[in-house]
Parts: sequence; structure tokens; C-alpha cells
Amino acid sequence: MPKEKYLRLGELLVKEGLLNPAQLEKAISVQRQEGGRLGEVLVKLGVVKEDQLVAVLGKQLGIPYFSLGTGMLKPASGQGLEQLIPHDFAVKNLVLPLSRTFKSMTIAMVDPLDLILIDNLRKLTGCDINPVVATRSDIVRAIDEFYGRSAMLDKAVKDTYDISSLESATEAVELTDQELSLDKLIARAEEAPVVKLVDLIIRQAIDERASDIHIEPFKDKISLRYRIDGKLFEIPPPAKHLHMPIISRIKILSKLDIAEKRLPQDGAFPVKLENRIVDLRISTIPTIYGEKVVMRILDRGSVVLDLNQMGFDAKQLEVLRKAMNAAYGLVFLTGPTGSGKTTTLYAMLNEIKSPTKNIITIEDPVEYKLEGINQVQVKPDIGLTFAAALRSFLRQDPDVMLVGEVRDLETAQICIRSALTGHLVLSTLHTNDAPQAVSRLIDIGIEPYLLAPSLLLVVAQRLIRRLCPDCKEAYEPSAEQLKNINLKTDLIYRPKGCPKCGQIGYKGRLCIAEVMATNEEIKGLINQGASFQKIREAARAAGMQTLYESALKKVEMGVTSLEEAFSVTLGE
Repeated sequence: MPKEKYLRLGELLVKEGLLNPAQLEKAISVQRQEGGRLGEVLVKLGVVKEDQLVAVLGKQLGIPYFSLGTGMLKPASGQGLEQLIPHDFAVKNLVLPLSRTFKSMTIAMVDPLDLILIDNLRKLTGCDINPVVATRSDIVRAIDEFYGRSAMLDKAVKDTYDISSLESATEAVELTDQELSLDKLIARAEEAPVVKLVDLIIRQAIDERASDIHIEPFKDKISLRYRIDGKLFEIPPPAKHLHMPIISRIKILSKLDIAEKRLPQDGAFPVKLENRIVDLRISTIPTIYGEKVVMRILDRGSVVLDLNQMGFDAKQLEVLRKAMNAAYGLVFLTGPTGSGKTTTLYAMLNEIKSPTKNIITIEDPVEYKLEGINQVQVKPDIGLTFAAALRSFLRQDPDVMLVGEVRDLETAQICIRSALTGHLVLSTLHTNDAPQAVSRLIDIGIEPYLLAPSLLLVVAQRLIRRLCPDCKEAYEPSAEQLKNINLKTDLIYRPKGCPKCGQIGYKGRLCIAEVMATNEEIKGLINQGASFQKIREAARAAGMQTLYESALKKVEMGVTSLEEAFSVTLGE
């Protein structure tokens, strides 16, 4: 590149305020003595960071700047990019294929002005090249991740399909008949290909932001599915004959009994991933075709315990914070399994915890470990139930108690008594909406005259998928789509799909909620044993927003789609 280009780049860096003229002169002097590119000299001298330099270069050339941290350097899957540009070529030339559309290919490069390289890429791929610029370090890491995982998966699948590399043909027949001895099963599960395959299944699930991995046996195949943002998606599965070795490997990691295939088992094990720990909870059940395994992924690093980022609106947050900062009383979160109740409870504890408060929890299981909070795991087999733990908690001088779930009358009674005697109690119930929580507690045996003075707040919530911000598209809904709904906006958004969201159109979830604070009227209705319909009317009159209304508000804000709002709230 001619020297004038370097000077123009240097001047642009000065204009952007990233270095001063004296620093530029020094870098040019070093470049004259040692050679090389001005940008590399500036980075070497520590004057400019690599990402800043490349961003300015992209701006100067009018070429998009992609970085690893934003997820933009993630090649599209299923397009055979690793075959079009081999690993060795990518490493040697520091290029990364990102996507292909017909005869056009987008490629990340360190030097997008290398016309000879672009011409070689055009001949190699048979496509027109659309270059984007990225830092050298980001491209190196992205190449390692893309080609490394692809190569590992290819080798793992090849090795696992190559039965002769594992056992003799006779033993392979024994495997398909599911008659392996215990010793052989352990040995087979520890073979490198199976180890790699299980590791890759878990790693890919974590990278895809999955919450659960389902491995299910059927007559002629295995089904592998990931639950991403609440929906199950099928993943290309391993071969049927690998079912038992995979299950055995998972059992060994979870310290389960690999010889026991007739009874359900539960276990857990941690996974270290890029300097963070991800916990996996394992559940196995016997089916007619063998054992099914579900692995629940608890990635503490991906969960943000901040009420402000969960989806509550300003008015709901105000009511919520008033209750959770009260000196005493009972706060319930309700909703089905997987609706985010526990995460909301943790976010509440995270906000109110302080050295001046003694906070104790009893959970089944403890999903996330919180600093500064005493967390207890239920162990029914030794008599440590919710009720037993709660009785002990009252002798531990608590200010705040969290009870994972109210499942029986005894637990409910202790929660009520604790709330009436000066403790703040947080817990969960399984009901469809907030007013029904009152009916449920009375149905299991709680006296209305005890419930009315102790209940502060009931929050019913669901999780709704968030539209991908990079590809959502606006449209004007028809009258048929609206179903007589009066939205406060003419344009709403729908999913489209792009590489950043895996072509799904949605990325992440947020909560919709109805927040019912108990006022004097509601307390009076509880005392009278009124139906949940009457309690609902009183709560609505006091300003409670229903789940359906909360979902429609998210549609108006453009963060979710009308179809998603209907599917989560049943259009009620």
C-alpha cells in the first residue's frame, strides 16, 4: 500500500481523536526504520487498539467492520463454507467465510484491499466476494472456533460411525442388540470419539443459548433436540448404535448408576467453558426403546439478575419494589414451569440483599448460587423438606426468606405465620394468573382471615420471545390478524430470520406479567372468601394490567410479534 494511504489513515485517526500528531509522527518514524504497515506499528506501540484501528479503516474504506463480541463473525451453518474455503487456506490468508447467497460470498478479512487475495478467493469459490473487515485476533479466534469445531465434529462422527475403530463386528452386533456387559459399556463410553461427541453436543447447545438438551431413543433412530427460547428444535442426531455409549458417558459424568436402566435417575455435573462454570442437571427415564436423557443447562453467566432488564414496565416495577422492600409480608410469583419465576425471585433478592439483612432460601434444587445469601437444598430422603427447613429458619433470625415452592398446607401455613410475625417471605405457586393464587391457597386449607393481612403481592408471569433486532421487519396488520384489537400503533413487527438469530427470527426472551398488589378492597374480598373473578375485577379496577394486555404492549413497542403474543397468552 502506498505511503500516502498510510498518511491518510493516520490523519483520519488524528481526526477521530484516537492519537495526536506527535504520536503519528513517532509511528511514521518507526515505520521508516523497521518497515511494515503503519497500522501494525501503531498497535505495536500501544498507541491505538487493534479494534479501534480496524473500525476507522472500515470507515475510511466504506467497508463494514465486524467484531467477534457482537456475534457477527459467526459463519452461517449448512452452507458448506468450510468446504469452499479450506481450513489451511483460511489460516494462511486470515480470511473467514461468513455466508453465501447465490453467487455472492461475504468474507471477513484483515486486509480488504488485498486485490490478489480477493481474486484468489473468487477463483477458489466461484463467487463474487463481498469483503468485511475484522481484527487479526478476532479472525484467528473465529477461524479456530469454526473450523476447529467442524473438524472435531467430522472426526467424531467419522470415528463413531467407523465401528471397527471401536470394537469388532461381533461386538457391534451386541451393541445394536443392547446386550453389552457393564465393563464393556464403561470402556466404550470412555472411548475418545464418544467423549468428543458428548462434549460437542453440550458445547453446541451452550453456544446456541439452549436451556435443555433432549436425547431420545426411537425404534430406528435417535432424536436430538435443543430447547432455545422455550421452543424445541431438532438437531442432526448421531447414529442409533451410539445411543447407549452416549447415555453411559453422560451417566459417568453425572455419577449415576450406569447399570440401572429400569428406574429414573437424577444427577448433575459442572462444565468449564471459557473461564466460566456452566451447571448441567441430568434426568433419565426408561422408555420402551431405551433411556431418554434430558440435560438442563444452567448458565449463570448468561442470566442477568436485573429487574430493569426483565420486561416489567415502570408501573409494575414500582409496585414490585414497594412490596419487596416491605418489612414483612408475603409475595408470590405464579406461572407454569419455565415461566421465569425463579429468575425473577433471584433478581429481587439480588436487589434487596445487603449486609444489614439476613436472607435465607430453601430450594429444590438450588439453581444459581448468590453471593451473600444462605441457600439450602431440599433433601426429602433425609427429612429436609420445605416445611422442616422453614421451622429451622425461624430460629436463624431471618429478615427475608425465600421458599422455592409452596406445595402443601404445612409449608403454606409456616409461610403465612412467618409473614405475620415480621418476616418478608417470597415464594412461588403454579396458577394461571394472579387472582387464582388466592383461591389456590384457600383451597389447600389456608384460612382467609390469615391470608388477607399477610399477602402483599402476587405476580403472574410468562416468558415471551423477543424479536431479533437485526432482522425484524415492520408491516401493517390486517383487520383479520388484529381480531378486533385496538393497537396504539399502525406498524408492528414480525420475525424474518438472519444468521445472528439462526434464521429463527427471535433472539432471547423477556417476561410479560400481571402484578396484583393487595389493597383494602382486595383484602376485604379475601376475608369474605370471594371468588377469584371478583378479586380480578377489583384488581383491574385498581389498575392491574393482565398478561394479555402486557403482551400486546410488547407488540406495540416492537419487541415481539402479534403471533407470539397470541400463542403465549392464548389470545385471552
